[in-house]
Amino acid sequence: MSVFMQQLPALVGVVIGAIGSYLVVVRGDQMRFRREQAARWEERRLAVYADYARSVKKTVTVAYRVAATNGHGTHPHPLTPEEARPLLAEANDERDPTGEALIMLGSVAVVEKARAWVVTVMEMERFVHDGGQDREAWHALLERQRAGREGYYTAVREDLGLPPGHSARWPIGAAGPVPPQR
Repeated sequence: MSVFMQQLPALVGVVIGAIGSYLVVVRGDQMRFRREQAARWEERRLAVYADYARSVKKTVTVAYRVAATNGHGTHPHPLTPEEARPLLAEANDERDPTGEALIMLGSVAVVEKARAWVVTVMEMERFVHDGGQDREAWHALLERQRAGREGYYTAVREDLGLPPGHSARWPIGAAGPVPPQR
């Protein structure tokens, strides 16, 4: 028997081992790439979700401030509707592109919860813009807005695989005027 034939089984073993090693490395690289890509998209979705919430919250804050002027709250920095108009316009201008990013990258559940939340916020905006005086209607809008925000955050956490978070509902007592700084 020739030397080549004696070495053939060892040579075949080396070739099979090399091919196996190559396949394991390629498969590992593919899995790592997919994990890294999923993590990048998850980070991007989290940023979009947070940007959208921040833009909606700007409108909510301005509405709270105008409502305080109308006698529906105790915000320490009330605004007249005239003072609020450019702030609301700015908040709406910011919300449009963040909403588009949300539609592109958000899950269906998150987008639906975002829509429910923002519809209520737009109703709040309309209420204060029209000079609404019905205290019960304002409190109902506040409750719907809080529930909408909570639903949005719950959907975001579920989409990102995060544990449940705080509802952000805590009682706030009637605040008096801010004492002067000494």
